[in-house]
Amino acid sequence: MPKYYLLGGENTLKRDAREINQIAFNEAGEKPNVLVFPWARASFDNTYTKKKLLSNYFRSLGAYTVNFADYSFTNQELKERISDADLIYLTGGVPSVLLERLKIQDTHVLLEKFKGIIVGRSAGALVLCKKCVVTYRRTSSVKLICGLGLVDITLKAHYKLRHSEKLKELSVSNPIFALPKGSALVFDNGKLCALGKAYLFNKGQQEVFVSCNL
Repeated sequence: MPKYYLLGGENTLKRDAREINQIAFNEAGEKPNVLVFPWARASFDNTYTKKKLLSNYFRSLGAYTVNFADYSFTNQELKERISDADLIYLTGGVPSVLLERLKIQDTHVLLEKFKGIIVGRSAGALVLCKKCVVTYRRTSSVKLICGLGLVDITLKAHYKLRHSEKLKELSVSNPIFALPKGSALVFDNGKLCALGKAYLFNKGQQEVFVSCNL
C-alpha cells in the first residue's frame, strides 16, 4: 500500500510547497526515481509544457530520474514505469479529466498496488480520495464528485475562507477535509495527519484538523 501526500495546491514556479515536497521525496529514498502523470488538462496533448520546470524542481529535491507517463502508453508500459518508480506525482488541472483518464487506462488499479510514495497536487490530490469538492470557476458552483477512493475521505483543495459557508452546508451529511494552497494531508496505513494548515468540516461546524485514524 502506498503512502499518500495530498497537496492542497502549489505554484510550482514559486515552489511554495517545497518543504512538504522535500519530506515526500526524502521518504521515497535516496535519489528516488519519479514518475509524473500530467493527465489533468482538458486541452490534452502529448506535450506537457511544464516538463522542464517540474524536472528541474524535482531534481533539486533529490530525484535521480524524472519521467513522464505518456497517455499513449499501454497498460503494460504503465505497469513497467510504475514498477520502476519510487515516487509517483499527479499534477493539478481538471479533476474530472484526470479521473476519467486514470479509469480508462486502469491506472488506478496500478496505483493502489504501488508500494512507494504517491504525491497528488490539487486535482491530483482530489482524485485519489473517495469524494472531492469541485468549484467551477465560471459559475462559482460547487459540486461533490466521486474519486478513485484510494484514500477514504472527502477533500476540498485550494481552500479559502470564502468557501467556509458552503463547506459547512455540505458537511451536514458528509465530513469534508479542506486544504489551503501550500498545505497537505498525509495518509499512511490508516492514519491521516496534516502538514501545515488543514480544516475539518463536520455536521455544519469547522475545526482545525491535526490527525486521526480512518
